[in-house]
Parts: sequence; structure tokens; C-alpha cells
Amino acid sequence: MTFLLKLSGAIDRLGIGLGHAVRWLILGSVLISASNAVMRKAFDIGSNAFLEVQWYLFAAAFLLGAGYTFLRNAHVRIDFLSSRLSERAAAWVDILGIVLVVLPFAALMILWSWPLFARAWTSGEMSQNAGGLVLWPARLVIPIGFALLLLQALSELVKRAAFLRGLLPHPITPEAKPESDPPAGDVRAEAQA
Repeated sequence: MTFLLKLSGAIDRLGIGLGHAVRWLILGSVLISASNAVMRKAFDIGSNAFLEVQWYLFAAAFLLGAGYTFLRNAHVRIDFLSSRLSERAAAWVDILGIVLVVLPFAALMILWSWPLFARAWTSGEMSQNAGGLVLWPARLVIPIGFALLLLQALSELVKRAAFLRGLLPHPITPEAKPESDPPAGDVRAEAQA
């Protein structure tokens, strides 16, 4: 279990780093959107390429941030049910949800989206809009985003199992998930000591 907790910590650090980087994608999307709107309204100049870059950045932020959202427990949950359960029962519900829903869904999305990226890459597929961009960067973000979500789901699965074995506090309690991101591995280091 020690190796799995260390691996979980590494996945969490990756997720935290990407979560912080995704903030810049949102800023870029907002700045491009605002610039494009000003150019269109003030100077009657528009660009499909700018619109598509904005969409690409937003899609990348959403997909690359999914794992971070899972790590921070900010995803859609069935709290009305799990809040009425004991921590152990809630951990089992989380484990079942991860194993039966998140992992298979993420794996299928990776398998189904990779050929779309590969076809766009090899063919040099372009947007159908005038002045549009190549499509492979947007298509590549899909399998990468779901791979990151899959990795984070595995990390969360390890943490739930460690909680059930008494090695960690419940992964979504306030002492396990402080408001700010913890230094990498703090909870795991205490559990391993």
C-alpha cells in the first residue's frame, strides 16, 4: 500500500500542477474573446481563427481540469445520499462509483477519441469555417483529458482503500482536503510514519 500511496501522491501533484496551469487557459480564452468582441464591434473586423482558439482553450481547460476537479472533490456528486452515510459507507459508494462508472467511462472515451485525433493528425483536417484552424490540437485534448481523469480516479480509489484500511483520514473531510492545495504528500507521509 505504501507504493500505491506514493503513486497516488505523484498523481495528485500532477493534478494540482495542471489545475493551476488551467487557470491560464481560462484567462487566455477570456482575453481572446474580449479582444475579438472589441475588434468586431469597434472596427468591424472578425476572425474565425480567434473564435476557434477561444473554443480550443475553453475545451482544454474543461478537459484538462477534470482530474483536478475530482481531486478537489468539486465534481457533481450524490451528496444528498452520501451525506447521510457513515464515512466508511460513503467511501464504499465512492469506490463503487469510481470502479463502475468513472474508470470504464474514461477508458472508453480514450479509446473512442484517439482515432479521431489520429485521423485529424494524419489528414491535416481543418475546420470547415473560413480562416479556421487545424483540428488535431482540439482532438488531442480529449484523450489526454480523459487519461488525466482516469489517473486521478485511480488515485482517489487508492485513497478510499487506504481510508478503509485505517491508513488515511477520509479523503474528502476538511482535515484531508484543506482550502488551499497541500504540499505534495503531507497526508500520506503522516499515514506512512
